[in-house]
Amino acid sequence: MTDAAAALEPGRHIEILDELTEEQAASVLDLIHEAARSDGTTAVSEQGRLQLRGGPREGIRHFLLTDADRLAGYGQLEDTDPVEAPAAELVVHPALRGRGHGRALGSALLHASGKRIRVWAHGGKSAARHLAQVLGLTLFRELRQLRRPLGPGAAGLPEAALPPGVSVRTFVPGEDDTAWLAANAAAFAHHPEQGSLTQRDLDDRMAQPWFDAKGFFLAEREGELIGFHWTKVHAEEQLGEVYVVGVRPGAQGGGLGKALTAIGLHHLAASGLPTAMLYVDADNPAALAVYEGLGFTTHEVDLMYRTES
Repeated sequence: MTDAAAALEPGRHIEILDELTEEQAASVLDLIHEAARSDGTTAVSEQGRLQLRGGPREGIRHFLLTDADRLAGYGQLEDTDPVEAPAAELVVHPALRGRGHGRALGSALLHASGKRIRVWAHGGKSAARHLAQVLGLTLFRELRQLRRPLGPGAAGLPEAALPPGVSVRTFVPGEDDTAWLAANAAAFAHHPEQGSLTQRDLDDRMAQPWFDAKGFFLAEREGELIGFHWTKVHAEEQLGEVYVVGVRPGAQGGGLGKALTAIGLHHLAASGLPTAMLYVDADNPAALAVYEGLGFTTHEVDLMYRTES
């Protein structure tokens, strides 16, 4: 644990922890949910929320900002990538904004990273863009959230045309874990966030209420796992998500990714969900073209800022 109270305004205090108690984690989740209700988007990613519980995790630090003994803000710093700068997310309670808490949290994260940092601004809100400028960060990455309708009256869903020799089945927890982690690492070797998932990360997700193996599709050729489409249902929002689609490098270019996406969309539509969503990087024109061809359009954007290299 590190105390970061120095140079803060009277009554404001930042505590830096390697792990949170159950009570602290619950308070942070309450703050994140309250902010999401106000902002219309969640300031801390699914991965960040999963890392609140389960004890210490290598490279993860939690920043708790209190004002007059009330939790007013939260920040998380993840320093696990061997090449890229540490990544951060932060959120301030909507009732306690305009008091410099965001700048205090951002400055603490920047200092703890050694002034080498990447910071997410989910939803691309103007306040987050302003804070990035104040901290001297520049825009680095744009992640788009795309959506398309699934319900009655929506444009027809594409048929799933699998390449020759490929069959599809659903994931079996405990039996397919190792093979899927290997296929995921191969498919996303260029993507440090997705490609570095571990058994613990997979277990975290399988333990969530939304997990449903019937919506987790595996493509095989001659017994080898060569692609997958993991769908997710956001029950409260009535949204189906193209959670992750991956194809091993040797199987790319034959239409398997598009076929797997179609299989997942048909599954979500059959579940009665009115809308599907997914995330894709703005600098991935090939993926954007595929998804736009499937009827997806941009709904909102997440922006990542960083210190100058």
